Amino acid sequence: MSSFVTEVLASSGKLEKEDLSSKISKMSRKVEDTKEEVCDMINKRYGDFLPSLQGSEELMVQVDEVSKEMDMLKNCIENEVCQNIHVAVAEYAKLKQQLEKNTIIITMLGHLKEFHNAMEEFNKALLEKKYVDAANQLERARSSVDSLKGWKTSQLPLLSALSSELTVQRENLIYHMGDEWKRLVIWRLPSSKGKTPLENCHPCSKDGEPRPHALLCCVLQALAIQGDLQHKIKLFSQVLLKNMLKPLVVYPSLSVRVTEQQDEGTTLALQCLEESHEERSTPSQVYSKLLLVLKTLCKQHSLCITHAYLRLFILEILHDKLEKEKSSLSAILGELIWEEISQCIIHDCLLYSIPTNSSQLEKYNTVIKETEEFEKSLKEMEYLQGDSTDLLKYARDVNCHFASKKCKDVIVAARKLMTSKMHNTVKIAPDSKLRLPKLPAPNSEAKVKQETTKEEITMENTKQLSAWSLCLPACRISESVQQLMELALNTLCEAVGSSTQCALQLFFTVRNIFQLFYDVVPTYHKENLLKFPHLAAIQHNNCMYLAHHLLTLGHHFRAHLPQPLSEGVATFVDMVPGFRKLGAQCFLAQLNVQRAELLERLSTAHNFCNLDDEDNYIAASKAVRQVIHQLKQLGTVWQDVLPVSIYCKAMGNLLNTAIAEVISKIMMLEDISSEDGEHLHTLCQTIIEEGPLVFIPLAEEKKNKKYQEEVPLYVKKWSTFKELVIVLRANLQEIVDRWADGKGPLALEFSSSEVKNLIRALFQNTERRAVALTKIK
Repeated sequence: MSSFVTEVLASSGKLEKEDLSSKISKMSRKVEDTKEEVCDMINKRYGDFLPSLQGSEELMVQVDEVSKEMDMLKNCIENEVCQNIHVAVAEYAKLKQQLEKNTIIITMLGHLKEFHNAMEEFNKALLEKKYVDAANQLERARSSVDSLKGWKTSQLPLLSALSSELTVQRENLIYHMGDEWKRLVIWRLPSSKGKTPLENCHPCSKDGEPRPHALLCCVLQALAIQGDLQHKIKLFSQVLLKNMLKPLVVYPSLSVRVTEQQDEGTTLALQCLEESHEERSTPSQVYSKLLLVLKTLCKQHSLCITHAYLRLFILEILHDKLEKEKSSLSAILGELIWEEISQCIIHDCLLYSIPTNSSQLEKYNTVIKETEEFEKSLKEMEYLQGDSTDLLKYARDVNCHFASKKCKDVIVAARKLMTSKMHNTVKIAPDSKLRLPKLPAPNSEAKVKQETTKEEITMENTKQLSAWSLCLPACRISESVQQLMELALNTLCEAVGSSTQCALQLFFTVRNIFQLFYDVVPTYHKENLLKFPHLAAIQHNNCMYLAHHLLTLGHHFRAHLPQPLSEGVATFVDMVPGFRKLGAQCFLAQLNVQRAELLERLSTAHNFCNLDDEDNYIAASKAVRQVIHQLKQLGTVWQDVLPVSIYCKAMGNLLNTAIAEVISKIMMLEDISSEDGEHLHTLCQTIIEEGPLVFIPLAEEKKNKKYQEEVPLYVKKWSTFKELVIVLRANLQEIVDRWADGKGPLALEFSSSEVKNLIRALFQNTERRAVALTKIK
């Protein structure tokens, strides 16, 4: 053992003589031998109880020596062997790095070679007008450049030059293909200023090259590979929409002419054969024209072309065996034009084909079928993808669109009537009735209930109500308001038998008509209603006419409308108070204007004082004459317009205002001479004689003669005024007699203080006057 340790120490760290594995195996054997001896010694010591102290000490020394040898070997391995291992690993890493660098260089050289070969093939294909091969070779070159750019360690100065060359050649290819496109796809638009863009138009022709169809397909495929097809087709689709597809939808007189020649290709042209008397084309006409254009384009470009954004290089890297994605030209074109052309068809064709009468809705199923066939044809040609489109959805929602169109037309017509002139009037008689349509019989329960109610009302009417109950009095209303009511009736008739949604829309449109009248007419005609008494009276009658018919309008239609309208929602009664108030306010405002004018005229009478002065008398007489003239003018304007009762109340109110003002002015006089009294009597007598003339009925209103001549019924101050006129010419005794101790006619109209003031103003201060004053109590 000592010789082995000596030999290890003598080696001085050099492991060239023996290999580590052999030394380690020797060491292992020595360890096993030592273990056996130790175990044997232990057995003898503790098992056999044989004292062998000296043997055990020698074994301990032997164990210590073996341990030292192991420590020395371990240190040797750690200090020398591990160091040599690190050196070897570093050398290996350096060699590996050098190998990778060489590999990168070889790969980059391969890409450069690939780029060079691709560009050579590209130039060759471009000269031979093999645009698809040229585009593919250019993509090979692009792939090589992209691969070179992908290496972060790549610092080739040549890389920028390669990229520039690639860009230049791509633009060169696109230029050549654009030039071919211009020669193969030609738009000829009219340049004459005197002609519309739709005349003599030959938009799409292909000519110039032998077999233009094959060449055009080659150009399209090359454009798709280069990613420029989408942009090119987009520009083409915009011109196609503007100059061909949209005009075919909008103008009914246009037609499409297709001519095909084997060498020159296909020509699509718009031509205006004759002026059409129709304002809009029917959907079937539009569909047939559009299909002719699209079928021609589809026939010319039926080959599949590579889609513009294929991920070719990813497929190559992954070694995917999938086929390249392809999309037809019609699919690309359809994706670009469908949304815009479908909206054009909706707004310029289908919108105008929607019927305006509910009876025509069944015939519209033909349009729905035509729309379905149109979309089916587009799907077969791959212009259209998917199942649900806005065009077909719009056509199928005809009930909703019918209601919306009907409501819009009704509101427009109603607003036109409301803003028309009001002075065109029609006479309304008490027996005038609305021309109510004949409606279908309601269901049995509602019918029984309706008959029972009618029977009860009839019995009640025979007992209490006259034939003229709930009838409008004779008056004049605007012709436009009568037409407005007819419009409301027709709209409600459209709601009968319609779907629930349609009926609701139409019913509330009618309510909106009346609400619009309530809001628009007073505002739109505001100045005229204040300026012209005639219009104010007509507006009053209009409002009362509408309020009268709104009471029963909902009741007439309720049983014939779907739920919830039939359950009580269909009513207009809530609008009646508003219309009555609106009419009353309008006429009262005009009465206030006339009242102010009467008072203004009377203010020029110099308070009826000093009438012995000729100027004062002339001014007072003129004021009275102006008042009478104004009342007569109003009577001429209002008498044939207003109902008799309203007319009498209005004229009585105005005459009463004038009389009350005259009475007030006279009662304020402190001194009235005999001449002044005579003049005052003359002026007042004029009013008494001519004032009631405004109540004389028209020839056709003879039955109202008595009713209209009851002047004191409408002029509250009439009796007071007549007593004043009597007093102005009476002597003291006559005044005292008419007073009759506070029981005479004079006492009914004036107070004692007012009579005393009159006596003091009319008579001088004498004993007779004093006696008369004492009798006025």
